[in-house]
Amino acid sequence: MHYTGTIWRPPYESSSLLLEAAAGCTHHRCKFCTLYHNLPFQFRMSPLSDVEGDLREVQLISTDPVSMLSARLQGMDRPPPIRRVFLTGANPFALSYGRLMAIAGLIHQYIPSVQTIGCFARITDATPKSDEELAALRQAGYDGLTIGIETGDDEALRFMDKGYAAADIVEQCQRLDRAGIHYSFFYLAGISGAGRGETGAKATADVCNQLHPTLIGVNMLTVYPESELYQEVQRGAWKESSEIEKYREIRALLEHLNIPTQFAALGASNAFHFQGALPEDREALAAALDSILETAREEELRDYRVHLPHL
Repeated sequence: MHYTGTIWRPPYESSSLLLEAAAGCTHHRCKFCTLYHNLPFQFRMSPLSDVEGDLREVQLISTDPVSMLSARLQGMDRPPPIRRVFLTGANPFALSYGRLMAIAGLIHQYIPSVQTIGCFARITDATPKSDEELAALRQAGYDGLTIGIETGDDEALRFMDKGYAAADIVEQCQRLDRAGIHYSFFYLAGISGAGRGETGAKATADVCNQLHPTLIGVNMLTVYPESELYQEVQRGAWKESSEIEKYREIRALLEHLNIPTQFAALGASNAFHFQGALPEDREALAAALDSILETAREEELRDYRVHLPHL
């Protein structure tokens, strides 16, 4: 299999086949991000020959002796069929309509059991695609995108150089809704800076309440020394919020969401993990966050943040 650099995926894609369609990020300007700094290029498409070669290799899984033994140890006659593919890279959905359709064609040719294809996506990835193209991509299997909107706070989006505004999130995700393409959001607690967390949370809830994300996944901002944001902090141009403030921010986001969705903190950036469905688990989630706010100590949470090796 062809893989380039560190491979990132959402926690809920752990059982998906990871297939490299691209490496790096088309934007590569977010001030807080260091995920793709180790690559010698900004963004690169995988040759279709590599994609096809990887799919041929995957075909052997059903008869590979190690896979067969592993299946038997789990009480199965053979490895279960692959139902989902997750394309790796920061935002493979930026690839052209034709390229994405070609990749889907190869996936269905070599692994007919695949039902859906997911990937990370930026809000701007949908913009150049027509409504008809989005609908065709859904028919080809693209569904369950993970979009790092980070926030609905326009001031924070501008400062962090995200390359879009809150209105763009609403416009493009409403187009995904109409095309039938489901999506999850990553929310970045702390992105609005010290003293503005709850403001950012309320702005984000206003955006999300106009849309239909299947999940809103909370992550905590971690400022690494190699990031541009770290330099902004050193210059005094931006101040990081406290860890306790980040939890107040998440509590405010939960309080102001009024759509049915999953609400979770699952990634390594979160010292505490939780997950539930809205609206039915709102009280339990709120109680969990209130318990954190009442019992957690800033020093301990900060120690976790400082010693977090990666996200």
